[in-house]
Amino acid sequence: MRYFCNLKLNECNMKFKKLILAALLLTAAVSYGQSNHNYIGQDYSVSPNVITTAVPFVSIAPDARGGSMGDCGVASEPDVFSMNYNPAKYVYLEDKLSIGLGYSPWLRKLVNDMNLAYLAGAYKINDRSSVAASLRYFSCGEINFRGPNNEDWGNYSPNEWALDATYSRMLGDYLAGAVSGRFIYSNLTQNMGGDNSSPRPGISVAADIGVYYKRPVEWFKTMDADFAWGVSITNIGSKISYDAISTRKDFIPTTLRLGPSLKLELNEYNSLAFNLDFSKLLVPTPPVIARDSISGQPIVDPNTGEYLIQYGRDNNVSVVQGMIQSFYDAPGHGYNSEGVLVDFPGGAFYEELCEINIGFGMEYWYNNVFAVRAGYFNETALKGNRKYVTLGAALHYNVFGLDVSYLIPVNTVAGSNPLEHTLRFDLTYSLGQKKDK
Repeated sequence: MRYFCNLKLNECNMKFKKLILAALLLTAAVSYGQSNHNYIGQDYSVSPNVITTAVPFVSIAPDARGGSMGDCGVASEPDVFSMNYNPAKYVYLEDKLSIGLGYSPWLRKLVNDMNLAYLAGAYKINDRSSVAASLRYFSCGEINFRGPNNEDWGNYSPNEWALDATYSRMLGDYLAGAVSGRFIYSNLTQNMGGDNSSPRPGISVAADIGVYYKRPVEWFKTMDADFAWGVSITNIGSKISYDAISTRKDFIPTTLRLGPSLKLELNEYNSLAFNLDFSKLLVPTPPVIARDSISGQPIVDPNTGEYLIQYGRDNNVSVVQGMIQSFYDAPGHGYNSEGVLVDFPGGAFYEELCEINIGFGMEYWYNNVFAVRAGYFNETALKGNRKYVTLGAALHYNVFGLDVSYLIPVNTVAGSNPLEHTLRFDLTYSLGQKKDK
């Protein structure tokens, strides 16, 4: 039995048009901030000011479904892999029990033995609450370590993993919320050395929070539709250090995601969904360090012994301060190809826009058995320059499902991008009665 919104049809259509217009305007504004850095014949091409973090493997889309829709998932239809995007979606799962296994060979253009594996499970306690857990394992393959004098230290197999669990609950008729906990273990050095000055595994404890709103709408005369939006902040956690004596620690990739989704029931057998995700790292932006005008070398502050900051803010701050500061600390300046410091048109606000990534995805289902998907992900050249098209398909029969995705970079010469030919595979198993739609 479906519920229908109380708004009149023309009022719904007007709100829908305003929503689409606002999304398009925001997308256009961010896309402007993500274009190249040449303006009015002047050379403003600058060195990338990329925000780097430890354990980036926890921010890689681990599933084929999200990976085939431009890494979208904060407001898409829920599945067993929702932990990566928005754990609040779990309470909307239709099946009593869901189990999923994902696998992706990673960076195969560079190495042939690096991979990401993901195991997830979700259980519906009742119509208003669910629990879920997942294990993410990232293998760096076999690496030969060399000493400072090029001596052979042997072959090692660095790896990282994260274990997490969540509780999702309905907070109203259409609104759900969730809180998750996560343990992250990063063993990149295999404990070489053995004393306090030697590298050691990095450990962090983190949390996620998310909300998800979904309801039927009467925006179209000839078909049913569901509108949803979601907001999540993932990996809110302690910084990581890989030794016992370092005074600076690395942030983990705390990420804000938000976006809408619209699913259209075209007829009894066909459905089409559109998803739009905006994401931003809640991690401080590296400042612009002052350089000596003659030598071009960084200037050290004699009072603190640290590099002198010319533009931006100190990024060696606490986790909470870093999350807040990430919204206003972009320096708005950079060095061009000739080593000359230039300011960006729009200043710091322009660079803050550049830190917003956009993902767009579409999903078509036939009779809930066969699906095709496509998407696009865009990141500014100033912040990493990841731009790619994603494609995917799914075949679900009875309680089993198989999903696959394929990534195609769009900002590279053929054969030169390490993400080229990235594949993801998922196997899912679902058990229990589905709710009536």
